[in-house]
Amino acid sequence: MQTRGQFDQELKTIDDAIVEVANLTEKALENAMESLFNQDIQLAEQVIEADKDIDKKELEINDKIVLLIAKQNPVATDLRRLITALQIVADLERMADNARNIARSTIRLGESEAALIPKRLHTMKDALINMLHKAITAFTEENSKLASQLAEMDDFVDKENKLILSELLGETATNPDKIQYIMQISLCSRYLERFGDHITNIGESILYLIKGENYNLN
Repeated sequence: MQTRGQFDQELKTIDDAIVEVANLTEKALENAMESLFNQDIQLAEQVIEADKDIDKKELEINDKIVLLIAKQNPVATDLRRLITALQIVADLERMADNARNIARSTIRLGESEAALIPKRLHTMKDALINMLHKAITAFTEENSKLASQLAEMDDFVDKENKLILSELLGETATNPDKIQYIMQISLCSRYLERFGDHITNIGESILYLIKGENYNLN
């Protein structure tokens, strides 16, 4: 068995690693959206390649947590913290997958539709970055109030997604020749909406960590 000090240091190492993955996920979303708006195929390819590093870091964190549980046999709050860490890093990895998928849509669109990317997608991205910052602050500070605010912020993202899909539906009726563009932009909006859902999942995990009860923010 480790001493309490050693165990706390292991927990901090895991927390720091989660924050690092969150930063990489934020960068993936920023770069994916930049590649979409600028139709930067090279940057999109970099996002796809960088996603492999995030996948690797998720596995490394999972291994650390499993090993720590096996060595320390933690109970109560310590076990909740490790379970929460597993859940959060899984959601971050899936968020990065959504950024990767936006990059793939960028590549499928090619270089001919740059002027047609809806500005609402940029609004959604900004809201999601703000959500992610708040979620990570709530995690590191164990702040239940911040975690609870994520639900309302996600509602805004959901509404923006519905507006984009409604606008694109109108495009389908008047411009059937743009079906590939409409499909890819619809997917990008959906990927952003899912990104937000995963952040609210993180909020739920934080509330579970702090209060020991399950909450539904979606």
